Amino acid sequence: MGSESNEKLLGYLKRVTLDLHQARERLRELEEGDREPIAIVGMACRYPGGIDSPAALWRLLASGGEAVGAFPRDRGWDDGLHDPGNGGRSLTGSGGFLYDAADFDAGFFGISPREALAMDPQQRLLLETAWRAFEDAGIDPESVRDTETGVFTGLSCNDYGLGCGDVPEEAEGFLTTGTAGGVASGRISYTLGLRGPALTVETACSSSLVALHLAVQSLRRGECTMALAGGATIMATPQLFTEFTRMQGLSPDGRCRPFSAAAAGSGLSEGVGLLLVERLSDARRLGHPVLAVVRGSAVNQDGTSNGFTAPSGSAQQRVIRQALKDARLSPGDVQVVEASSTGTPLGDPIEARALLAAYRGERDQPLRLGSLKPNIGHSQAAAGVAGVMKTVLSMRYGRLPATLHVAEPTPHVDWSAGAVELVAEETAWPQTSGPRRAAVSSQGISGTNAHVIIEEAPVVLEEAPAGEELRPTGQDGPHLLTLSAKTPAALAELTARYAELLADCADGDQLASICRTTSLGRAHFTHRLTAVASSCAELRDLLTRTRQGEAPPPGVRVGARAP
Repeated sequence: MGSESNEKLLGYLKRVTLDLHQARERLRELEEGDREPIAIVGMACRYPGGIDSPAALWRLLASGGEAVGAFPRDRGWDDGLHDPGNGGRSLTGSGGFLYDAADFDAGFFGISPREALAMDPQQRLLLETAWRAFEDAGIDPESVRDTETGVFTGLSCNDYGLGCGDVPEEAEGFLTTGTAGGVASGRISYTLGLRGPALTVETACSSSLVALHLAVQSLRRGECTMALAGGATIMATPQLFTEFTRMQGLSPDGRCRPFSAAAAGSGLSEGVGLLLVERLSDARRLGHPVLAVVRGSAVNQDGTSNGFTAPSGSAQQRVIRQALKDARLSPGDVQVVEASSTGTPLGDPIEARALLAAYRGERDQPLRLGSLKPNIGHSQAAAGVAGVMKTVLSMRYGRLPATLHVAEPTPHVDWSAGAVELVAEETAWPQTSGPRRAAVSSQGISGTNAHVIIEEAPVVLEEAPAGEELRPTGQDGPHLLTLSAKTPAALAELTARYAELLADCADGDQLASICRTTSLGRAHFTHRLTAVASSCAELRDLLTRTRQGEAPPPGVRVGARAP
């Protein structure tokens, strides 16, 4: 063979080798993308007890408080609904409610009063919560327009407008889109101009966790670059209370008692919660805050069980093992589980036994088991996402809030096995040589189960440039806070909210971060306030002294200008 032929053969082999190397690299990238952790970069919520942020949720949990209250008075519910002497149809007159569910700033989103009236409150609150989720991540919601951002929302109630008789004239032409469950996700995408997938999920109580699972899969497949995931439940009618009474599944005092010997039924409540999630590599590249990561998730179905509404312990074991496999973890790698438990004498022991079987494995210490449902009630389609938020906050603070109302654990579970331990009192997060990890469970009355593995945010160590020393930034004042809104009243409300936020602020980096975010991570509107201060306490004092209609204190400027 001549030298010319040898050179051609050598060139051909080089090209084949290069193609093979590139194919292997592409395969590796695809495999890593299919398994890449998904970062939680923003959280927003509304839950009973006036909870309007994750910080407020944590304050309630850390204090051991609960948010059960009387039936709302502004929904036209029959006064005799819970009147034993008058044939009351509901076993209880209590639950967890968003008493301000009817409030909505339609003008902020460019929605007419007529259309807002026809909109299901779940659509309204999801829209407001979506805006806040972006802001929590330090992202201007107006900056995501025309991006491949997805929306995955869970719903379980669709009773708005039922029983109202003739449609009010002012709502005509808007009721179809205002009450359609599928519009709940599409409304967010339309208003914010998002072009990723928009899905509404209805698997009853597991809806929001299933929505998160679908968002994670969509991100890993490259269908979207960022996603909102969560759910909402607002009960426009008392139908669930009357139906659960007939099913004998309602707690007489409206309180959940998970895994308790005193469990007597579920305490129904309302809520809205959304997470903003994206691939971990994208979050790091874009400088978004990583609150925690989703390591793995799984969804399955009970199939045929002992009854249509009876949970299947074997199916719950399978979904747990599927989620662990997806996360590439063993049972012993998870320290905590936020349970689906709703306080029913039948369902709770089945779930506990499934957890005992699936997480027994090789463990250095028992799996800690808890639930926030005694605090805020069973918020149905918003329950799973509430459990994720509690988990993320517990990781951040290193504390496990007490699970209320479990003075005596249910005798229908062999707790002596030692693999699972109820968190009946507040305790520190279990010691671990690796990252903090927890799982969140949801089981829907539909038979659809979901299990999600959450891991604390990975630590990224930055290297200082040659010849320089890394040091915290932003410790030296003064700092400039910029707030804006579309109306003077909205600006006054926003000012009050920031004054409350600053109560938990530490000086230095945290104050600098808050001020930077308000300048670069928020939309700017006509009515504006600026304040200059050197500490959190000083800034909070300035905002507290700022009153609508009065001259602002020195260091604060309020006015209107073109955005």
